[in-house]
Amino acid sequence: MRIIAGSRRGRALVAPPGKTTRPTADRVRQALFDMILHAPWGGRDCVEGRHVLDGFAGTGALGLEALSRGATFCTFFETDRPALSSLRANIAGCQMGDVSRVHASSVLKAPRADAPCDLIFLDPPYGKSLPAQALAVLSSRGWIAPGALIVTETGREEAQPVEDVTILAERTHGAARLWVWRAG
Repeated sequence: MRIIAGSRRGRALVAPPGKTTRPTADRVRQALFDMILHAPWGGRDCVEGRHVLDGFAGTGALGLEALSRGATFCTFFETDRPALSSLRANIAGCQMGDVSRVHASSVLKAPRADAPCDLIFLDPPYGKSLPAQALAVLSSRGWIAPGALIVTETGREEAQPVEDVTILAERTHGAARLWVWRAG
């Protein structure tokens, strides 16, 4: 696993042993960022200069990829101790400690935001209906900027993670399904 593009391109990322953490595969991250950068609703300004939130961060691959591609800051949420260790090691290895903040807590218990985020990544454990719960908490605590781009990864067979939104893109990659929409 590595950073795909940008200032930290090729930088190796570590993952904790075992199957508790399921990092987003390189090819899925590549496809996701290609979609964001080249879709009619997307573009470089969806990432560059943006404040990013990586909920259920695991290794931090999504947030670190965004930082490598020009995002200005990323807030990470993670609870699993081995994943937190890998996340912190990856931030240090990418030399991105000054543009990152790690909350060693669940995104479902997020504190009040200092500033809203423009790009939200949610990659929770599959099959637990966590995206809608996380988005409700994040919205109520000021984490989601108006018009923020929201990306959620679910299991391939899972239904749309949030009702009453217009999905901009939906793609299946192996066992994963990516959903993209804008905050209302």
